[in-house]
Order: sequence, then structure tokens, then C-alpha cells
Amino acid sequence: MPEPDDFLNVTVTQLEMGRPEVTAPVRPPAMQHALTFQRLREPTPSFYRYLYETVGEPWLWYERRNNDDDTLRSIICDEKIAVVALYYGGVPAGFAELDARVIASKPHDASLLAYFGLVPDFIGCGLGRFFLDATIHVAWEIFPADRLVVRTCTLDHPAALPLYPNCGFVPTGQHSPPLPPPPPRP
Repeated sequence: MPEPDDFLNVTVTQLEMGRPEVTAPVRPPAMQHALTFQRLREPTPSFYRYLYETVGEPWLWYERRNNDDDTLRSIICDEKIAVVALYYGGVPAGFAELDARVIASKPHDASLLAYFGLVPDFIGCGLGRFFLDATIHVAWEIFPADRLVVRTCTLDHPAALPLYPNCGFVPTGQHSPPLPPPPPRP
């Protein structure tokens, strides 16, 4: 058990959006190679780990890091989970995970944008808003809900918190839980 001084100081902000009016997708930035956005059907644990760890490592994502293959496969292949990826010229550039299992006080109450981010090589290229907008459109298309929820924290990229309201999310609360440091890698 970590000592109290080892805990991380973090503020978590929850943001929500109600079902938005149908809008045209955000246009992608001008890029040398094609951008494609794809929902991954039954991703392999190894590819999911590559995306999760590559995108999340700088921001201390660790919740899925120590799952064995069977546990991870049961999560990411669940019909109420959608893993999506952004590709630039065939190279993974971003990753998001939508979860319709997590928040439900009534049927179809809310789905969660559980993970969202860019591969570090693509941060600063103007892809964040385009990718988030595409992810939001997919969320509403595949998981009919009354709300879409996202949580970000002060450990995430500094552009994360301003990006969500720019794409239609509204802050609904903040809290500062005692967060233990990430466990060591297996």
C-alpha cells in the first residue's frame, strides 16, 4: 500500500453532452496523407495494448495495463464497448474507447467516452478536434443514450479540458480523489 505522500494530486472533471442536433462532421486538417477513422471489431489484446499504452503512457493510463489477455479480450470485445482508431496514411494516430456498460441509472441513460487520445507523434497536428468529433458521432450512432459522459483530469494533456467544451460537452462536476501511483509494469 502506498504511503499518503506517494499519492498523486489530481483533479477530475466530469463533462456531459445531451444528444446534439445532427451537424456536419468537423473537417479534417489538411494533411499529406489520408486520414481514416475506423471502429475496430474484436481487436486483439496485443493491438489494443499497443494503442492504449502508446496513447496513454504519457498521461499515466494504467487501469488496463495489467489485465491478462482473457480479461482484456472480454472487455474490449463486449458488445457494449466500441474501440475506434484514427489512422494517418495507414499508421495509427489516435485511439478512443466508448463504454455503454458503465453509467446506467436507467436504460440508455448514458454512455462513457472512457479513453480518448492521440499517439504522441500526432499531438500538435490539429487532429484532436476532428478525431473527437468523429468519435462523438460514432458514440451517438452505435449507443443510443440520453447523455455522453467524459472524465478528464489534470494528468491528461493540457489541451484535453478545453477541447471537450469546444466539441459540445458541459462540465458537470469536479473532485480530487486520492490517487495512488500507477502500479509497476508486469
